[in-house]
Amino acid sequence: MVDETAVSNVVLVTVDSLRADAIGPYDDDRHTPVLESLADRGTVFDRAFATGNWTPFSFPSMLASRPVFADAEGIGIENSPSLADALSDAGVSTAGFNAANGFLTSHWGYDDGFDEFESFVANVGSGVYSRYLAAHPTVEAWLQLAASPFRRAESWLRREVDDRPFLDTSRMFDVERAAQSFVEETDSPFFLWVHYMDAHTPYAPAPRYIRDVSSDLLGTHRMLLAHTRTGLGLDVGERTLSDLRTLYQAAVRQVDASIGRLLETLSANGLDDETAVVVAGDHGEEFQEHGHLAHYPKLYDELIRVPLLVDVPGSDQRRVDRQVGLDAIPPTVTDLLDVRSPEAWTGSSLVPTVRGDDCPDDDPVVSVTVRGEDVASQPIPRSLEDGDLLVSVRDRDWTYIENVDATADDAAKGGVELYHRPTDPVQQTNLAADPTPEQRALVDEFAAIAADHVDEIRGSDAAADGEGDRGGDEESIDDDLETRLSALGYR
Repeated sequence: MVDETAVSNVVLVTVDSLRADAIGPYDDDRHTPVLESLADRGTVFDRAFATGNWTPFSFPSMLASRPVFADAEGIGIENSPSLADALSDAGVSTAGFNAANGFLTSHWGYDDGFDEFESFVANVGSGVYSRYLAAHPTVEAWLQLAASPFRRAESWLRREVDDRPFLDTSRMFDVERAAQSFVEETDSPFFLWVHYMDAHTPYAPAPRYIRDVSSDLLGTHRMLLAHTRTGLGLDVGERTLSDLRTLYQAAVRQVDASIGRLLETLSANGLDDETAVVVAGDHGEEFQEHGHLAHYPKLYDELIRVPLLVDVPGSDQRRVDRQVGLDAIPPTVTDLLDVRSPEAWTGSSLVPTVRGDDCPDDDPVVSVTVRGEDVASQPIPRSLEDGDLLVSVRDRDWTYIENVDATADDAAKGGVELYHRPTDPVQQTNLAADPTPEQRALVDEFAAIAADHVDEIRGSDAAADGEGDRGGDEESIDDDLETRLSALGYR
């Protein structure tokens, strides 16, 4: 018998660039004890998929349960019925803290509905030196690394115990401290969203977490060399790729520890038994599975399959193998807090699944990206006019990818792809090139689903009229925001 304990609060933790196989609940070789503990008592969704390959294409579904471009020509959620708006209107206290991801700021409407909101983008400073460090977090990390022995000695002389990592180039502590203060000072009910950037390139974890995830101690010179080679565009060999993977896993472990401290704050304030915790990645990260690093405009599993953990007090532990999209997050949160969801939302609540009463709908999950002439070109597309629209459709076993703007004789643009994930988990063999009759039928079925989605995002009145085009309003992006976007590798 499941004890359906009343939920007074919800904490949503999102981690930028977090692959599903980067954490212990999805890969036994990973070391993420906090997330493993959450999974041991909560619900793990084995087939959770992002609706885009990078933050601005994924987050409209995560915080507004709407496809990107459905309500405006450009990225953002200013014209969408957001999760924070729905909760705030119902009297729930809301706070959002984003570790300086420039695509999750008020410029694109992400502050709407939050009583407290801080993106930490404005903390750049006016000096040339401070602005340079803000745009070059790897350099800042190395400077902090060099100074860390002196900081530790100072703490020892003051008899202070500081078990935190030696740096905060990812603004992790800014987010952590703001979230802890909100929890300590806010009465129930509340909704808290925190977004971590540590797993986003460039990876600059504290050395203690490198040691945590690596049996072969990774020297700081190798860490610097790996970033130098990738920064200069040099060829990445197996050793450098291995070093980058280790740095990435260490950064994930660093986030894991921070989440643990946030959960400890809930417990210290007597809130853990009435607070649901949802953890998700907004997209994944590529390590040359399809020829690149980071997260360029592609729709393969390394970028689209993400973790989704839901821990609700009083609910049994379970794993769910039906596919779900991240647009399920907003209706799940409103359901937990007994708030009505806006009718425009596309996702369905996962609470019946978490409570054990039902299974998710078995509908395919659709994801999109926009690709310019060069897959690795910058700046990244911010509207449908910036390149070709690519759409993927996933069910339990199959991945379909289509460049809907490619002509029949334009093979260079990719056309149609079909992959059978159980036998081809890295999606290397395109079965659409020579399909069997059964595969041909699947292609036709998925193509119809993709076409319906394209009609939805290209046929909306707002998109057609160009209303609320936050992505195209480049003139209003201030210098601090551009600096932070530059730090993420976006111009």
